[in-house]
Amino acid sequence: MVAQQRIRAWRPPVPGVAEVFHAHFVDHAYPMHTHEAWTLLIVDDGGVRYDLAHHEHGTLPQAVTLLPPHIPHNGQSATPAGFRKRVAYLDSSVIPEHLIGLAVDRPLFPDPLLRDRIHRLHRALEHPGEEFEAEGRLALVAERLRDHLAHTVQDRGQAQDPTLARRLRELLDARFREGISLQQASEQLHAHPAHLVRVFSREFGMGPHQYLTGRRVDLARGLLLDGMSPALAATASGFYDQPHFTRQFKRVLGTTPGRYARSGGGAG
Repeated sequence: MVAQQRIRAWRPPVPGVAEVFHAHFVDHAYPMHTHEAWTLLIVDDGGVRYDLAHHEHGTLPQAVTLLPPHIPHNGQSATPAGFRKRVAYLDSSVIPEHLIGLAVDRPLFPDPLLRDRIHRLHRALEHPGEEFEAEGRLALVAERLRDHLAHTVQDRGQAQDPTLARRLRELLDARFREGISLQQASEQLHAHPAHLVRVFSREFGMGPHQYLTGRRVDLARGLLLDGMSPALAATASGFYDQPHFTRQFKRVLGTTPGRYARSGGGAG
């Protein structure tokens, strides 16, 4: 039988993510193989059976699977209907290779919070221009994965550092047009990326990526009402391109930039 499949693969410009792979397979069976990167897998439909280091494993619908680099594994559908999966391949800057042994022993994490974070990471990775958001989501995912591997999972949501949060806000205010990566902010402020995301969200009730987008949309509103075209306003306010601008503008204001400009300012 000819294998039935739908796939999409790409390399996002996000540090630490070597590749993203979305696929729907019905009767494809992976032979034994290895990867240079960590395989972070969630399954949206169906299930996968696989062998890893001479032991049989399987996925669970709301669980997260992390397969370590350099360790042979295979894979095939656990159901006749096949499976849909989303994979992010992460390099050793995200998860260090000294944790490989721990991942071999325990590759499955039944953690709804982690799975939701990975789902949101994939949503950001799918859209050009969302690299800052993807970096923040990846930082939180990586931190929780490392906690799982070290058996030290904890609630880090209560982290507070108002001074650091304000310093990050000032940095975003100064750089929102030209953009800044989370790693650059981390190096400048001498704080871990995941910690920056947590303290900012705690202090201001939104993630740093939401704040950055809001600053750009706010600038674009004025430019549009001054008569600038949506294409030029997108560039002037720091968006990746016009589709990225339109998507974020509509998400914030519920209307497109063109309609907003023609409304006489009555959209918000």
